Amino acid sequence: MSQAVLTEVGALARRALLKTLRQPFQVFPIVFFPAILLAVNASGLKAATRLPGFPTHSYVSFAIAVAFIQGAMFSMINTGTNLAEDIESGFFNRLALTPLRRVPLIGGLLVGVAAMGALQSAFYVALGLAAGANLEAGLGGAFVIVALGALAALGFGALGCVAALRTGSGEAVQGLFPLFFVFIFLSSSNLPRELLRTGWFHTVATWNPISYLIEGFRSLFISGWDATALGRGFAVAAGLSAVALLGVAGALRTRLQRT
Repeated sequence: MSQAVLTEVGALARRALLKTLRQPFQVFPIVFFPAILLAVNASGLKAATRLPGFPTHSYVSFAIAVAFIQGAMFSMINTGTNLAEDIESGFFNRLALTPLRRVPLIGGLLVGVAAMGALQSAFYVALGLAAGANLEAGLGGAFVIVALGALAALGFGALGCVAALRTGSGEAVQGLFPLFFVFIFLSSSNLPRELLRTGWFHTVATWNPISYLIEGFRSLFISGWDATALGRGFAVAAGLSAVALLGVAGALRTRLQRT
């Protein structure tokens, strides 16, 4: 990749990151919504730790993993909304008419969302430790969490870009959040799949890729270094990113043909 492309990507990534940080209504849900939900779940469901076979005595250590998925989903909404605003204002069309290459046109935005995902993952690690969670994987595990959080944010952020490029509407992008949020509750977010060996919920949670993302984050807090859980978590995050990036490429091509 040439120096010019890297410069263009860096400039647009910096713009995307600062645009989010400068808007309190976008930062507030990322910071406080997962914290509030963690407090509610930890206080209301801590009795679940007494179930035979529950993997930890600290429900905070079990539940903190959900915050990383929520943060990634907020990245989808924020990124898609910001891109839709650029499309609605005409900024994206003007940018497309410049000599700027296609890769930086969306690549800068996605690098920015990955950086934001890393920042919010570091915050959730600190939040979990402050709330009493145990990080069995230690400092190295914290870096792995940040890396997985950045990759998950990239995947979800790219999905937000697809919606924005296809519709050009911030309202349409925001409508995705309830749909994707349902996937959290139909996963192993509140109870381990091992305790739900039968029934329709176990089947849905097993087929739900969000379960494996959550379990990847969770393993570093509870098990330490679980190669199987981490491998599945990174595989889901990488697969989501790959599929979403293909969607971005197609949607961008269609959008530029309209310009």
